[in-house]
Amino acid sequence: MSSIFKKIIDREIPADIVYEDDLCLAFRDINPKAPVHVLVIPKKEIPSLADLNDDDETIVGHCVVALAKIAAAEGLHDGYNMIVNCGEAGGQEVPHLHFHLMGGRQPKS
Repeated sequence: MSSIFKKIIDREIPADIVYEDDLCLAFRDINPKAPVHVLVIPKKEIPSLADLNDDDETIVGHCVVALAKIAAAEGLHDGYNMIVNCGEAGGQEVPHLHFHLMGGRQPKS
């Protein structure tokens, strides 16, 4: 059974896509926790960080570089967070590796 993210990659369900290339796809979170909340996912189905192997190094690095480009395009020049949850106990809700790009909050005084 495909995860919701695989269905987004396959265009079976809609998403607000902000970036796509051969290796990854990025779209706005439907339940944002910050003014800018984008999910960057590899197109290869990797369940979590714990499932990475040496062959995935290029894909993961590519996703992180794409996330930085998206942050710049979103105007997050003052900073942002990149969050990766691993496994259910680590807060991962969808069993497909994904990187949260979160930013746009005003700094606390």
